[in-house]
Amino acid sequence: MRVAVINCGSSSIKYEVFNTPDLAMLATGLIEKIGGSESCLRQRKCRADGTFKEQSHTKPLADHYEGFEFMASVNKEDRIVKDDSELVGIGHRVVHGGEVFREPTVIDQEVVAAIRRLIPLAPLHNPSNLLGIEAAMARFPGIPQVAVFDTAFHQTLPPWAFHYAVPSAWYTEYHVRKYGFHGTSHFYVSREAAQHLGKEPESVNLITLHLGNGASVAAVQRGVSVDTSMGLTPLEGLVMGTRSGDIDPALHFYLMRQTGMSADELEKFLNSQSGLKGVCGLNDMREIIDRAEGDARAALALDMFCYRVKKYIGSYIAVLGRVDALVFTGGIGENSATVRSRICSGLERMGIIVDEQRNATCSGNIASIHEESAPVKTLVIRTDEEREIARQTIHAVKKAGL
Repeated sequence: MRVAVINCGSSSIKYEVFNTPDLAMLATGLIEKIGGSESCLRQRKCRADGTFKEQSHTKPLADHYEGFEFMASVNKEDRIVKDDSELVGIGHRVVHGGEVFREPTVIDQEVVAAIRRLIPLAPLHNPSNLLGIEAAMARFPGIPQVAVFDTAFHQTLPPWAFHYAVPSAWYTEYHVRKYGFHGTSHFYVSREAAQHLGKEPESVNLITLHLGNGASVAAVQRGVSVDTSMGLTPLEGLVMGTRSGDIDPALHFYLMRQTGMSADELEKFLNSQSGLKGVCGLNDMREIIDRAEGDARAALALDMFCYRVKKYIGSYIAVLGRVDALVFTGGIGENSATVRSRICSGLERMGIIVDEQRNATCSGNIASIHEESAPVKTLVIRTDEEREIARQTIHAVKKAGL
């Protein structure tokens, strides 16, 4: 039997197919340019020896329904999913679940309607997620569909952490509060970290750093999220690839008065033209590190990124009181020894002591990069949000008795 994981964009479908019950990844693929004459499907099928068979197909696809039909035919031809009946479920990544969804949820028309009502909270993401859900439900009508929400893991935040100091009516009428994102990744690596430490998740306190083009920090106390850096939207928190992260809220009003920008224009700038890109013109951390020695703007961007993460680590140590491990994940967190070293430098009195040799040579799905005597363990864990969505999809289907 198989489980598929779907992450839809406005003109794309990213997917992975897993075997059950061992959750071995069988294939991963991406369909792009849906709605055009040059729609393309690129797929990698995992062979028994761990290598991949790669293939590419081009075909006009009018909509996401045709995209799913194309995906199904290619997988049938390649004997990955020979028939729809082999699918125990299809898991969908949904960015925003608001306060409505605290756990993976089997999708019906009421769930679809609820996700639609949440679009004002995530106008850049939820419409595309919903588009994929409705197309998949139409193409695979007999297969259970499950929504897995990026915000769900952070629904355990206490009121003093998720409320903003604004008029209470804004919360009750407009749902203004901190929601947090990257929840599936923070959940996955926190479980992996506890297992690596030989402890139950309920017995450890962790600070998890999901560092990529989008970046966030979470304080995980006894297995649950108690604070996180992203807020009402993914714009709050760390300096990111193209997002500003934390700024003075009055900056919005000042710039609108000085430049004549509309609210929509300013929102676009803060989301897509700010962060690392706004500081130095680049949003790829590898390029920024390469240029930092001779480029003052690149050096500043690198300093700002690491400094902001370090500030959050310090604040979350205060929140947790006791920290068992600091966990790096995400594209930057997993692959940049330079960033990890800069972030941890100066935190020795807080118990975070990195072994630079281990840091420079770490590899694999999980690695320890702390000195043996360090009170706080420092781990690098390769996140796998798709596998976690697959696991949660299977659990939700079984829980629903489907």
